[in-house]
Amino acid sequence: MSEEMLVNVTPQETRVAVLHLGAVQELHIERADSRGLVGNIYLGRVARVLPGMQSAFIDIGLERAAFLHVADIWQERRSDETERRIEQVLHEGQSLVVQVIKDPIGTKGARLSTQISFAGRYLVYLPQESHIGISQRIEGEEEREQMRHRLQAVLQPDIQGGFIMRTMAESASEEDLRADIAYLCKQWHNISEKSQHSIAPSPLYQDLNLALRVLRDFVNSETDRILVDSRETHQRMYEFAHNYTGGVTEKLHHYSADRPLFDLYAIEEEIEKALARRVDLKSGGYLIIDQTEALTTIDVNTGGFVGARNFDDTIFKTNLEAAQTIARQLRLRNLGGIIIIDFIDMDNAEHRETVLAELKKSLARDSTRTSVNGFSTLGLVEMTRKRTRESLAHVLCEPCPTCQARGEIKTARTVCYDALREILREARQFDAREYRILASQSVVDLFLDEESQSLAQLSDFIGKPISLQVETSYMQEQYDIILL
Repeated sequence: MSEEMLVNVTPQETRVAVLHLGAVQELHIERADSRGLVGNIYLGRVARVLPGMQSAFIDIGLERAAFLHVADIWQERRSDETERRIEQVLHEGQSLVVQVIKDPIGTKGARLSTQISFAGRYLVYLPQESHIGISQRIEGEEEREQMRHRLQAVLQPDIQGGFIMRTMAESASEEDLRADIAYLCKQWHNISEKSQHSIAPSPLYQDLNLALRVLRDFVNSETDRILVDSRETHQRMYEFAHNYTGGVTEKLHHYSADRPLFDLYAIEEEIEKALARRVDLKSGGYLIIDQTEALTTIDVNTGGFVGARNFDDTIFKTNLEAAQTIARQLRLRNLGGIIIIDFIDMDNAEHRETVLAELKKSLARDSTRTSVNGFSTLGLVEMTRKRTRESLAHVLCEPCPTCQARGEIKTARTVCYDALREILREARQFDAREYRILASQSVVDLFLDEESQSLAQLSDFIGKPISLQVETSYMQEQYDIILL
């Protein structure tokens, strides 16, 4: 058994775990109140054109306006094509059909394109294009040419638009391809009709929910079984598979045991690990993963691993294991954008090349596009991973209210000194009878013990008593000065 998929469904959210040889490789979570927008098609209205940025803000009915760059505005290819200015193409108040290509992330709105595409089981339909493309993951030129001829053989002359053959199309029959073409063309006809009778901003098409995308996008020839713990969702998936995905129905199974599905496969534990900053390696080494707004950094450390014959071998083996683990963690956490990896320094050039090759090999299983640039002059590996959806941490977590997402808090002593300075400022402005410090237990304890002399000195200096009061609801950094 090589690959399994577990689908856990509650009224609030759907969670999918992809297992390869028993190990969790991917986690996908979709919440009912915040479904991803990628693939959705809208009739949008131009809210503002920004010539200086060659971009525009488009109102598609969301809380924040979406972003459209001039490079994402489709135009028919011509030999005399010249560079266009966005102010020549768009004007405020204009209506246009757009598709979300990136979900809103952080403070940024969704990113849009006017080149429409949507996927079937075997094909991606490009209604504005006319060419036939083949998935980049299919590398053999002879195989690519054979697939192109197979599609051309089933395309009717009256079918408008272009197609890209997905990886799964390798095993598709002519009947499968015809059914996919009919499904996609019907979808586009419905979207076009709806756009003619809608007022912007208005949704025209919503991509499939996560449970159905499992059948369309995740299942492949290595998938042995799909376990679904909801009878209703299993039924919907079965009907979709029966209509659109052929032989997948026999892989679908309803899980009805009392023990929760994710508990049985220890997925809950894996989710907790995927949110941790530290990732332990089997060898005794470990990774430290820090996700920031601009990029993600991954630091590799030997930890307690001393099993090799010499230090160079220890470093090499730790880095090899780290390369495999990093590729898995990128998928698990859905980390995207710029990623900087600080492997343990290797003097041996052959070792560096082997580690880099192992990283690329491990990334080859990733369905999301990645690019590895190799070791920089500083000895860091620079790579990118396409970011279209929020990372696992951004879906499940929020900034810490105690440390304001810094990842650390002020010491109790630092807070004590801040409070003393605040009292001195207040004493210079107001003539209070007494000053009272409201603070957490740890700060008050420090004032009563090691910093009691500092408190007494300030009280003498301002000539007023200073009292202490514990506020159990206060975090360590919180304090207030009360004038009595």
